[in-house]
Amino acid sequence: MRDQGEYEWRLIILVSILFATVLGLVGRIVYLGVIKHDFLLDQSNIRSIREVGIPAHRGIITDRNGKVLAISIPVGSIWVNPKLFNATKLQESNLARMLEMPLKSIKQKIDTKLNREFVYLKRSIPMENADKIIALKIPGIFLEKSYKRYYPEAEAIAQIVGFTNIDDRGQEGLELAYDSWLRGIPGKIRVVKDRLGNTITNLGVKAEPREGRNLTLSIDRRIQYLAYNELKNAIVKYQADSGSVVVLAVKTGEVLAMANAPSYNPNNRAGIPLANLRNRAITDLFEPGSTIKVFSIANALNSGKFHPNSVIDTNPGIFKVDGNSIRDDGERNNGVLTVKGVLQKSSNIGVAKMTLALPSDSLLKLLRSVGFGQSTQSGFPGEAVGVLPDNLKWRQFVLATLSFGYSISVTPLQIAVAYAVIAAQGLLRPVTFLKGDKEIPGKQVLSSKVCKQVLNILEEVIDIGTGKNARIPGYRVAGKTGTAKIASPAGGYYKDRYFANFIGIAPASDPQLVILVLIKNPRGLYHGGQVAAPVFANVMNGALRMLSIPLDAVDSI
Repeated sequence: MRDQGEYEWRLIILVSILFATVLGLVGRIVYLGVIKHDFLLDQSNIRSIREVGIPAHRGIITDRNGKVLAISIPVGSIWVNPKLFNATKLQESNLARMLEMPLKSIKQKIDTKLNREFVYLKRSIPMENADKIIALKIPGIFLEKSYKRYYPEAEAIAQIVGFTNIDDRGQEGLELAYDSWLRGIPGKIRVVKDRLGNTITNLGVKAEPREGRNLTLSIDRRIQYLAYNELKNAIVKYQADSGSVVVLAVKTGEVLAMANAPSYNPNNRAGIPLANLRNRAITDLFEPGSTIKVFSIANALNSGKFHPNSVIDTNPGIFKVDGNSIRDDGERNNGVLTVKGVLQKSSNIGVAKMTLALPSDSLLKLLRSVGFGQSTQSGFPGEAVGVLPDNLKWRQFVLATLSFGYSISVTPLQIAVAYAVIAAQGLLRPVTFLKGDKEIPGKQVLSSKVCKQVLNILEEVIDIGTGKNARIPGYRVAGKTGTAKIASPAGGYYKDRYFANFIGIAPASDPQLVILVLIKNPRGLYHGGQVAAPVFANVMNGALRMLSIPLDAVDSI
């Protein structure tokens, strides 16, 4: 009886244990399947459902005629999940060869980030190469598709268009200025992935990508290429430090070309000097020298005290102001000159005498009215505003030197804008890098009469003055040479370093274009009429013909 009772007791205990176990399992199932259902489902989704980015195309930049200046091309970025990476020796060797990276560097990237699930091995490689790498089927190696910027015109237009970084964000030039306009917004798609990161199911698009908007510039690719090549050839010929060319459309304020040298290739920026990235035509300042005399003459004519044939005595070839001596170039004695003759001979003494005979603030007011000492409102990043002297601190000598282009710092673009005022009969128009469809009204800042008088005088500078090298067969040209010493950081001016510049307007009968050429520190020849004027003639001649602008001096062909 004892054995049977003990047996029954043990059976009860065993059944109880089994019942408790079953009850525990059922309870656990209920707990996980009902109470914790939502939480566990979310955790499962976190581990299997992913949001993958859909790359968005950055807007295309074109010139005024629709020629591509910047475009995004598909590229691939290879990344690795260190926790899943598992490659054979052969696969490792092929991976290193295709990535053009030392195998040691690849392993170091992976081994130092074993706690992460996403590490770039190499970004922005051609899709053809990226596809070959993925075809190796190495566990833990994945492809991310994106876009990379390509610039067909390369160094010819680099400082205007600028470039983007590896994330396709604008960093320089118009790529930076219009980044928010050009940049696309990536979309998102939900997918189910297995533990190796392979996509199993596409659950649909969560957010559609928004492609970037296109941008049409005022630049004419043909004129830009011509300007850059003519400038580059001059820099080489005269062993100059640098140079700029600006081409403006008189009636619209559009920048048709803006070239700088030395330049760089935005498609391959390795080892480029930082100085080459600057758009010197907008960011760099210089003392313009004789090209400012045009506005000193305009100020004199505008006063009513002088007219084109008024007589200015520059004898004996030296003019003392505040104990300082002013001389004409080459220390010549130009004797008695008319106002026209002062500009034709580019007489420092002549413009200084006229300026000192007028109210001391009149020239400063005129210079400000045509755009000096202020932004052109072009919208270009890093634009300099220049420097005008403070009239409250002026001495007579400072005013005299201002009249022939010293004591003032300007950008090449500002000079071009100011001459466009003369060409447009006194209208100051805003500058733009975007294509316009019609003539811009502008603001009247100088009288039409004075501008016509100045334009006529500038024609004679080309015909019988210092600008003979700027002549163009079949077209009447108005313009002015400029030669200015370069300021030394130690104070004063270098004795043998100059800015050579020329700025001209054509056709003079109906002005359409203004072109400025600036050459910094040419060796050997250094006068604006010798170095810069021939570059102007070649660029202006080509631009006029490319734009089919009619001849206005048929008898001179």
